[in-house]
Amino acid sequence: MMNIEYRPIGTIRSPFKHTNDMPIQPSGARGVRGTVEIESEFVPGLRDLEGFSDIILIYHFHLSKGYSLEVKPFLDDITHGVFSTRAPKRPNPIGISMVKLIRIEGHILQIEDVDIVDGTPILDIKPYVPEFDVRKVERIGWLSKMTNKSHEVRSDERFK
Repeated sequence: MMNIEYRPIGTIRSPFKHTNDMPIQPSGARGVRGTVEIESEFVPGLRDLEGFSDIILIYHFHLSKGYSLEVKPFLDDITHGVFSTRAPKRPNPIGISMVKLIRIEGHILQIEDVDIVDGTPILDIKPYVPEFDVRKVERIGWLSKMTNKSHEVRSDERFK
């Protein structure tokens, strides 16, 4: 299999200095402010992004070591296959979060609804477009009875 390498384009800054007791999804981080510091060479790529109110951050779970194919997620006491969860301990530790874009000041993006630990390397940014990104789904598996808890559940050390 070929080797794939990614290079961070910047760093996410948030009030969360440790993974313990963080929101587990943006729905649990309503109003939490943070920033994305973009490396200077990538700043031209921010052109026209300020026209979007919401963006998708794609980042590297840099504190996650190793992976488990079966995990006990934060929202359940039962073990599930990692690909049916959003747990950070994955074969490719990549995370996604949709956040509000407040403003761009040079190389700094001011964002809100941040559920990401401080110092996380950012790999990419994409505009959130409801017509592209929202679809009616038929089922959401084991999470169907758990999504209402996502705004109150906090992380612990289980995926470190």
